[in-house]
Amino acid sequence: MLYYLSGTVTVLEPGLAVIDCGGVGYGCRVTAYTASQLKLNAAAKLFITESIREDAFDLYGFASREEQRCYELLTAVNGVGPKAAMAILSAGGPQNFTLAVMTGDEKMLTAAQGVGKKLAQRIILELRDKIGGASMELDFSGGSVAAPVQQGSNLALANAALQELGYSPAEINAALKGVDPQASTEDMVRHALRAMVMKG
Repeated sequence: MLYYLSGTVTVLEPGLAVIDCGGVGYGCRVTAYTASQLKLNAAAKLFITESIREDAFDLYGFASREEQRCYELLTAVNGVGPKAAMAILSAGGPQNFTLAVMTGDEKMLTAAQGVGKKLAQRIILELRDKIGGASMELDFSGGSVAAPVQQGSNLALANAALQELGYSPAEINAALKGVDPQASTEDMVRHALRAMVMKG
């Protein structure tokens, strides 16, 4: 099983990146999001999901584990194949996809080629709990004990979405500090992401 590939990008085309690893070129199908993170003739590392069928052996490469996990969640939904999953992630990247599921934004999902309203609704229905239903309680190591966030609240949904994107509870707490408690989940996540970008 291939876990990741680390090498030099020798080919970069829409939907395709070839990574040279020790003289062997591995062709990987990539989203527009991942392609934007790559540079021709530069070093790169892609996390790999294999798709093996009777007539094909495809490698799907992702710039982050978060995007790879989104892809794997998508392809577990009935009716969502690799092509549709890559189109959805190309349309908005892992952050916007996670946000779309958490907020029930069908329009973002249907913006992807080949994804209709019914399929978008199924994706939201099946993945909302998987993405945000694990733990709605903030846990800060070494700090004061955080009060549980009411499940289903916009703050809880924003917290869960940010956790799915790989941020730690401490980072999320700092980024959401001072956010308007009446704001929508989408606005809270955007506020947090802006705060993290400015901090970085």
